[in-house]
Amino acid sequence: MNGEQPDELAAAPIPAQIAASHKVFISNAGADLAAQAVFKKVGGPDEAYDGFYSAMATWKRYELVSAPADADLVFEISFNVPMHMNGGLAVYEPQFGLRILDAKSHFLLWTLVEPVKGAFREASWKKNFEVGLNGLMGDLRKLSASAAAGNQSPAPIKNSR
Repeated sequence: MNGEQPDELAAAPIPAQIAASHKVFISNAGADLAAQAVFKKVGGPDEAYDGFYSAMATWKRYELVSAPADADLVFEISFNVPMHMNGGLAVYEPQFGLRILDAKSHFLLWTLVEPVKGAFREASWKKNFEVGLNGLMGDLRKLSASAAAGNQSPAPIKNSR
């Protein structure tokens, strides 16, 4: 080998359970303290769970079951607002988190994170929340389709030289 790196890394396999599974239990992992403060002003504390559950029911890719023991996969939905410091300014970054677990072994198979733009007005927040939820569902659809089409990652990683 001449020491040069390839332009694309080979796509790693997606866990077979994601393509093969039919039944999903949706677990509400809740929201962190900062997110709970937002939801008290503009919605209920379970808004992320309710929205995700509704989107999954509409999609109909997986049968939604009421107990983890009846599921092939557990989709653990959460909503967090991590903060980091940008100089002396606190920056908040609301985001959906989705952890996909094998219901039988309890192993984490995949994690998806989708940002949600912040907003000062309630109407803007609700719109941004829906855009973020739609983005999360789009990511999940791509993952599921990629898994079904050959068990490859949704997109290869470009190597920047």
